[in-house]
Amino acid sequence: MGHPQNSWIVARPAGYLSAGRRIWVRHPRWSLAIKGALAATLAWFVGTLAPAPFSEYPYYAPLGAVLATTSTVVRSVRESVQTVAAVLIGAAIARAVDLLPLPGPLEIGVVVGIALLCVGWRIFGDMGSWAVNSAIFVLILGSGDGMGFIGSYAGLIVVGAAIGIAVNLLLPPLPLTPSEVALTRLRDELAEQIETLAAGLEDRGTLDPDAWEDRRHGLIPTIESARAAVGQMHEASRANRKVRRTGYRDWVASQTRRAGALGTAAEVVDEIVRLLVEWERDGREDVALGRQLRPTFATTLRAFAAALRVAETQDAANGPDGGAAAQEAADAVRRLDEALDELRHQVRETRRTSEQDYFVAGALIIDLARGADALRL
Repeated sequence: MGHPQNSWIVARPAGYLSAGRRIWVRHPRWSLAIKGALAATLAWFVGTLAPAPFSEYPYYAPLGAVLATTSTVVRSVRESVQTVAAVLIGAAIARAVDLLPLPGPLEIGVVVGIALLCVGWRIFGDMGSWAVNSAIFVLILGSGDGMGFIGSYAGLIVVGAAIGIAVNLLLPPLPLTPSEVALTRLRDELAEQIETLAAGLEDRGTLDPDAWEDRRHGLIPTIESARAAVGQMHEASRANRKVRRTGYRDWVASQTRRAGALGTAAEVVDEIVRLLVEWERDGREDVALGRQLRPTFATTLRAFAAALRVAETQDAANGPDGGAAAQEAADAVRRLDEALDELRHQVRETRRTSEQDYFVAGALIIDLARGADALRL
C-alpha cells in the first residue's frame, strides 16, 4: 500500500516494472499484433495439416484465432462460443433456405433477412453478425458439398479459436495503459473544471446556468470512458497470470483505488456545480455564498484542484523520487484541510452577522470534505 495517505494513484508503472516492461505495457497494440499474428499462423498450419475436408479450407482457422486474441482471456472464451453458435445458426439457415425452390437473388435475400433477425439475439452478444457471414458463405460457397463445408467452416473456427485462447492464456492481455490514460484524462478535466469554477467565483460575476450545464454534461463521456476502461482492466485481470506478479498486482490495485477516488471526485464536482448554479445566481436573496464567502470558497476550490493534480504522483513512491512525491501529495491534502477549516470559520462568522442560514454553504463544505477524504484513501 505504500504511504497511508493519498495512495490511490499510479501515474505510470515506474516503481513497479522494469524499463523493458514499461515500454511494453505502454504500447498494448504491440502485444495484440504479435499475439494475433502468432495465433493466426499456428491456426493456418493446423488447418493445412487437418484431414479432408478441413484441409481444403485452412483459411477459416485464422479467423477464429484472431477473434480469440483480440480480447481478454475470459471474453475470448465467451465470444468464441458465441461465434461458433452464430456460425452454426447461419449455416442452418442457409441450408434450410437452399432446399426451397427459390431463384438466386430471392434466395440470398431470404437468407440474409432471416440471419439478420438472429443478429440481435442476446445469446450471441456482439458476435451475432457471424450468423449473416456464415449464412452467405454456406449458401454461395457450400452449394457443392453443403454439410462438408459447414463442418469444415465451423470446425476450423473452433480450432482456431482454441489456439487463440491458448495463446491468450500464455500471453494474457492486461490493458493497464489505456485505463491509466482514461483516468488521467478524467483527473485533468475535473481539475480544470474546478479551477474554472473558482475563477468564476473570484470574478464575482454571474454563473451562467446554461454554460455550466453544458460543462456538467461535457464530463459524462470522459467519466463513461474511464469507467469502461477500468471495467475492461478488471475483466482482463481475471484468469490472468500476470496479476500474480508483484508489479502488475500493485498496479491493478492502485488503479482500482484511483478509479474509486476519481469517481467520488466526479460526484463532488458535479454536486458543487449544481448547487452553485442553482443558488449563486443573480436575483436570489438567499444565495449560497454571497460576496463575503465567495473568495474563501474559491481558494478552497483551488486547493482541491491542486490536491487532485499532485496526488497522482503518490504511488510513484517506489520510484527514485517516491519520497518527494509522497510528501508533495500529503502537503497538498494538508493545505486543502486548512482551506476547509478557514471556510468553516468564515461561514460561522458570516452567520453571526447575517439573517441567512447559509445551509447551502454548509452542504458545499460537506461535499468538499468528502472530496478531501477521497484523496486520503
